[in-house]
Amino acid sequence: MPRYLPILLMAVCGANLTTFAFAAEQPTFEKDVRPILKTHCFACHGEAGEMEGGLDLRLRRLMVAGGDSGPAITPGDLEDSVLLDKVIEQEMPPGDTKLSDKEIDVLRRWISAGAKTARPEPENLDPASLITEEERNFWAFQPIRDPQVPVVQHADDVQTPIDAFLLRRLEEKNLAFAPAADKQTLIRRAYFDLIGLPPAPQQVQNFINDASPDAYEKVLDELLASPHYGERWGRHWLDVAGYADSEGFAEVDQVRDHAYKYRDYVIRAFNADKPFDRLIVEQLAGDELVPMPHRNLTPEQIDILTATGFLRMAPDGTGSGGVDQPVARNQVIADTIKIVSTSLMGMSVGCAECHDHRYDPIPQTDYYRMRSIFEPAYDWKKWRSPRGRLLSLYTDDDRKQAADIEAKAKVIDAQRTKKQNEFIQATLESELAKLPEELRETVRAARETPAAKRTPEQQKLLKEHPSVNVSAGSLYLYDRKAADELKKMAAEAAKIRATKPKEEFVRILSERPGQVPSTHLFYRGEYAQPKEALAPAGLTVISWMTPTKIPVNDTTRPTTGRRLAFAEQLTDGNHPLTARVLINRVWAHHFGRGIVGSLGDFGVLGDRPTHPDLLDWLASDFMQGGWKLKRMHKMMMLSTAYRQSSKRRSEIEMADPDNLLYGRMSIRRLEAEVLRDSMLAVSGKLNTEQFGPPVPVREDEVGQIVVGIDTTDSAGRPTGKAVDLKGKEFRRSVYIQVRRSQPLAVLDAFDAPIMEPNCEARTPSTVAPQALMLMNSNFTISLAEHFAQRIAADAGAEPTKRAALAWRLAFGVEPSESEQQAAVDFLNDQAEHFKSHKIKDDKTSPEDHALAVFCQALFSTNRFLYVD
Repeated sequence: MPRYLPILLMAVCGANLTTFAFAAEQPTFEKDVRPILKTHCFACHGEAGEMEGGLDLRLRRLMVAGGDSGPAITPGDLEDSVLLDKVIEQEMPPGDTKLSDKEIDVLRRWISAGAKTARPEPENLDPASLITEEERNFWAFQPIRDPQVPVVQHADDVQTPIDAFLLRRLEEKNLAFAPAADKQTLIRRAYFDLIGLPPAPQQVQNFINDASPDAYEKVLDELLASPHYGERWGRHWLDVAGYADSEGFAEVDQVRDHAYKYRDYVIRAFNADKPFDRLIVEQLAGDELVPMPHRNLTPEQIDILTATGFLRMAPDGTGSGGVDQPVARNQVIADTIKIVSTSLMGMSVGCAECHDHRYDPIPQTDYYRMRSIFEPAYDWKKWRSPRGRLLSLYTDDDRKQAADIEAKAKVIDAQRTKKQNEFIQATLESELAKLPEELRETVRAARETPAAKRTPEQQKLLKEHPSVNVSAGSLYLYDRKAADELKKMAAEAAKIRATKPKEEFVRILSERPGQVPSTHLFYRGEYAQPKEALAPAGLTVISWMTPTKIPVNDTTRPTTGRRLAFAEQLTDGNHPLTARVLINRVWAHHFGRGIVGSLGDFGVLGDRPTHPDLLDWLASDFMQGGWKLKRMHKMMMLSTAYRQSSKRRSEIEMADPDNLLYGRMSIRRLEAEVLRDSMLAVSGKLNTEQFGPPVPVREDEVGQIVVGIDTTDSAGRPTGKAVDLKGKEFRRSVYIQVRRSQPLAVLDAFDAPIMEPNCEARTPSTVAPQALMLMNSNFTISLAEHFAQRIAADAGAEPTKRAALAWRLAFGVEPSESEQQAAVDFLNDQAEHFKSHKIKDDKTSPEDHALAVFCQALFSTNRFLYVD
C-alpha cells in the first residue's frame, strides 16, 4: 500500500472521519514532536552547535527554514517534507536505532495538520529558553502541595491520613482494605521492617498476651528505640550512597581502611533520628560547617566531617598505578554526581554528561553547572589521591605526647646503636686476630673501604675471608649474647613507642582555601575538549522554585560555599524533588513498592506515581514534622493499610492484580543481609557488637567469597592457616567488608548490590544458585548445626518439643497439629537413616544429625525466606 493511501482514504470517506482522525488529535510540536526529535535527532541537528547539513531541528521555525538541502518540512504538505521521507526510508537517524511506526505516524499527522506549535516559539536558543512549558509542567517538577485529607465512606478503616488517600482510590472501584493480619504476622513484619531481625518467641508471646489497645504501638516504639534500627535503615541509605570498603575501578581494588567510619556515622545518625535535612547538609558540606583548619577537633566536629564520606563513596582508582589519571579522575566526579542526583533528586543527571538529556529537560550545561558545585573539592587538574584526602585526627596534645614518647625511644635507640657498634667492632677484632698477622691490616683496610670504592684486590680479599664481614644482621652468628641484648633494647624502644596515642584518620571531602577552579563544559563529554566556563547552579527546569542561589565563591567563608548552598537548596522546603524522593524510598521499604516505582528516576522514563496526592501529603508532612524519619515510620506502620493481611482476594486480584491500590499487603522476600542475619539470630550465634572496622572477607578453597582473613602468601597460594576471628564472623552483615571485586557469596546470591557506583533500588530474583547456596554452602550447614545445638539444649531430646521450638524460632508461630506431626515424622525418618549409615568415630547422635538436617530445611522454606 502506498504510504499516503490511508490519508487519501480518510479524505474520500468524508469530513467526519477526517475530523475524528485529525482535529480530535491535533499534535503540537512541543507536546508530541519535540520529544521524538530530542531523542533521535538533536544530537546532530542543533545540540552543542552541531548542524549536520546546516539543519537545526530544535524549533518548528528552524525546521521550516531548513538547511543546506532546503526546508526540512512544509506544513500541510507531506510530499514536500524531506524530514518525513528520510525517517520513513530509514535513512535518518543514522545507526541502528530508528523511529518507530508510532513515532513516524505522529510526525505525519503533525505535518499534515499544519505543523502547529502550542504557543509562540522562543527567540533565544539558550538551554533555558528551549525548555518547554510541557516539560516544566511534568509532575515531578511541580511544587510539593499539601492536599486535603480525603473524606471516605469507610471512615472506620482510617487509622492515619494515609488510609484516607488509599481508601479513596479503592472505593472508586468498590473495593476495601483486606482484613487485618494476625498478631504473629504483624509482629514479624514489624521486626523485619524496623530492625531486620526476627522476633524471639517470647517477644511474640508477650505481644499476643498484651490485650491493651496500644500494644502494637508499644512494639513499634521499642523497635524504633533499638540500636538495631540504625543498622537496618542505615543499610538502606548505604545502598544509595554506594558504600564500599574498597576503591574499585582498577583490578587491584584497593581496600579503604577508614571508610567504615562513614558507615558508623550513618547508623548513629539514624538511631539518633537526626533530621534528614541536617543529614543531607552534613553529607554534602560537613567540611564547610567545621572551622578551618580542621585540627583539635571535637567529637561532634569529627562526626560532621565524617559525614562527607558520602561524597567519597564513588569508585576511585586514582591511587592505583597504571591507570589513565585524567580518565580516572573525571570518572570519580561523574560517579559522584550520579550518586548525589539519584539518591537526593531522583534524576539521572549523569545522562547529560555528553549531550542534552534525551528525555528529561536537563541540558548538558546543567550537568556541568552541577559539576561546578563539586569541582573545588574535586579539582581534576590539582587532584588529591585517596590517601591524600585522609584527615588526621591527631590533636596538638597528641602530637606533643607522641613527640615526647619518640624522644624517650630515641634515647634507647642511640644507646642500642652505640652498643651495637661496640659489639661489631669487638667481634671484628676477634675475627681479625684469627688471621695471619701480615693480612690483618690489609683486610681491615679493605673492610673499612666503602663497597663502591673497593679495588678488585680488596673485593677478592674479603671474599676469601668472609668471617670479617660482621654486620648488625649477622652479629648473632658470632655473639648470641650480644645479639640478644640488642634485641631486648629494640623491644624496649618498641614498647615505649607503642604507648603513643594511636593516630586515626577519616575519609573526608574538603576544599583547599583559595583554590577555585573554573568548570568548563566538555564537548561530547571529552575532558580534552573544554568549551565555555559555567557557574554552579541546580537544575534549570526548577530554578524558579528554589530561592537559595549557589555562589561562585562565598567571600565570607574560607571555602567557596557551593556545596553548602546546594545542600540548603535541596532542603529549603521549596525543592520539588528531595522530600518526594526520600519519603518514596521509606514507603517502598515498608510496602514493597514505591508510590513511584522507579525509586531513583522521577523523570520521563520513570514510573508515574500511583497516588500523587498521597506522595505530596507525605512529603509535605515529612518536612513540616522536622524531616524526622521515625515519626514517618510510625505513621505508616500504624495505618490500616500496613496492618492488612497479605492474603489474596478474588475481587482485588481482578481489579488490581499488581496491588497498586494497596488493597492487601505485599509479600516480600528477605533482603540478603536480613536473611543472613536471621539465620545467625535463630541459630543463637548472632554477635551484636556494633561499629568499628569491617569483618574481612577472603576467597575459600573453591573460589567462593566467605568471611575470614586472607592467609595466602605473596604468590597467592593458600597457606592453610586459619585465623580465629573470635566470634566476629557472626556479626551482622552491615559490618562485613564490602569489596567491590569480592562480594560475600551468601549475600551476592540473594541480590546484594555491587556498588557501581551505587544501588538506586534492589531487584529481588529467584534463581537456582539461591537454592544451591542454602543446600550446600558451609555457612548454611554450619548455622543449621548451631541451630540444632540450640534446640537440643533448650528442648531436650523429645522430637515433639524439638520440632515446636524450631518452628517458633524460625517462623515466629506455633506449628499446627499437622505441621508438628510432619516435622516429627521427618525427624524420626532422618534419625533412622543416620542410624543405618553411621560413620565410624562420628560422635554426633543420629537424632542430632536429623535435627541439623531439619533446621537446614527450615532455612530453605519460603516461610523463612519471605515476610508477609
